[in-house]
Amino acid sequence: MQRFEAPTRRQVLIGGMSLAAVAGVVGPAAFPSPATGYRHHRFQHGVASGDPLSDAVVLWTRVTPSIEAVPGSGLGEPTDVVWEVATDAGFTELVASGSVTTDPRSDHTVKVDATGLLPGLTYYYRFRSGPDSSPVGRTRTTPANHAVAGTLRFGVVSCANWQAGWFSSYRHLAERGDLDAVIHLGDYVYEYEQGKYSFGYDWVDVRSHQPPHETVTLADYRTRHAQYKTDPDLQALHALVPFVVTWDDHEVADGWFPGGAFEHQPDEGSFAERLWAAQRAYDEWMPVRLGGTAVVGDGNRIYRRVRFGHLVDLLMLDLRGYRDERSDSGDPALAAPGRQLTGAEQYDWLVGELESSPARWKLIGNPVMVAPMLMPQRPRGQQLALVTTTDPMSWGPAEPNTDTWDGYPAQRRALLQRIEDREISDVVFLSGDVHTAWANEIRGSRGAPVAAEFVCASITSNNVDDYMGTAPRSVSVAMEEAIVDLNPHVRFVNLDDHGYCVLEVDDAGARMEWWAISDRTDPDASARRLATRTLTAGSSRIQTV
Repeated sequence: MQRFEAPTRRQVLIGGMSLAAVAGVVGPAAFPSPATGYRHHRFQHGVASGDPLSDAVVLWTRVTPSIEAVPGSGLGEPTDVVWEVATDAGFTELVASGSVTTDPRSDHTVKVDATGLLPGLTYYYRFRSGPDSSPVGRTRTTPANHAVAGTLRFGVVSCANWQAGWFSSYRHLAERGDLDAVIHLGDYVYEYEQGKYSFGYDWVDVRSHQPPHETVTLADYRTRHAQYKTDPDLQALHALVPFVVTWDDHEVADGWFPGGAFEHQPDEGSFAERLWAAQRAYDEWMPVRLGGTAVVGDGNRIYRRVRFGHLVDLLMLDLRGYRDERSDSGDPALAAPGRQLTGAEQYDWLVGELESSPARWKLIGNPVMVAPMLMPQRPRGQQLALVTTTDPMSWGPAEPNTDTWDGYPAQRRALLQRIEDREISDVVFLSGDVHTAWANEIRGSRGAPVAAEFVCASITSNNVDDYMGTAPRSVSVAMEEAIVDLNPHVRFVNLDDHGYCVLEVDDAGARMEWWAISDRTDPDASARRLATRTLTAGSSRIQTV
């Protein structure tokens, strides 16, 4: 495999400028403000593409037709928008175009399925409305279903809390210029009010959420999505690479399942109405096919397959919308044979896709960790000072995290048994949610690994040293050693660093790189390669490079 080496600072600056020049990436600050003497610009939230197929891709933008027509306001007139797709950035070779009308019923968002494209090609797209043109986006279709894809590279990310820091990981992914897609595993936005679950032990906002209160209504969720879409690093990455996304819990409310959520209180009204509002806003503001189409409002099924030629089948899961309510550790209900994380229909779809897939690599976009994991309790108080000189296991009993697949062991056992019995090879779970970085071998009933799991750290959301208020690589080192002692299938763990991952696959193997940013409070943070682990095709044993 070709290896990607970290660019120099000069290369980053030059590369970033050249990408912006080619793709027309423009952050919100480049648009004139609506102050006296300045003309209002209609495209303030960038452009995006997603869910690429061999002959189609979803294109997205948001139009602000007038100064008062801000997201979530319900204001503004119906507005016509033209979209165009070309093979060149100058749009001299148009291959697809159309016109749509958007209005407050969809929060003036625009989402179209550009069809009739050719496999494995780069395309450029833009939108026009009134006197304004959007930034130019770049996207790419997937290889033909049975084509030999060569090498594919994916950015892998999760857990981007606006209040906890800057999204510099998105900038570093955009500057690479070699990605076929970005796989976002959930918690793309957070629902919290200002000053809650933000930065570090004291919850001090690096930058504050809008609206200032917890998101509950449709207007709230629209406003929150709109705020995230003003981040220049996120705008740049969306404009350059198609996204394949799924949701976790914070797109709705912490710990949600179909019947409620940890964060939903009785005085906040009906949870069913809140869930509808959150998923409606997500449908409007994300370049994703829900219910199988790009039509807003026609369904909320987000689990789906995206095929990248003969090399990769990417199976994106929904592990919130069908799960049984979470039970605490020690609850006898955990062992119930009928207990579901995926729901029966999604489970049947998943095993059917795995068994019938012709692809070399079966990648599973899996929002929460699948590997069985015993976690030592975090030390507190005086124990913090004793960690480096005493047995780390002395600070508390090991417990599973029942918000993950550990809370649904019967269904996990059935899934892994199916993979083992049917001898389904080259299954890799790509997981998020836990804000920390992991490489795990997933063992079957005979003790040998039947799948691998790569877990990306958070973009900004707090991890272990943040929650404990300790210096990086102090307490966490002892905790990592304790985790490996408890869980010998763990091949890499890092509890402190924030960042992103890059997964590279070809017919011979897979290579996962974890990249750490220097400081999430610094919008100009640098990045360094933290770790690399590889797989050889036909084996689920993780190798260290």
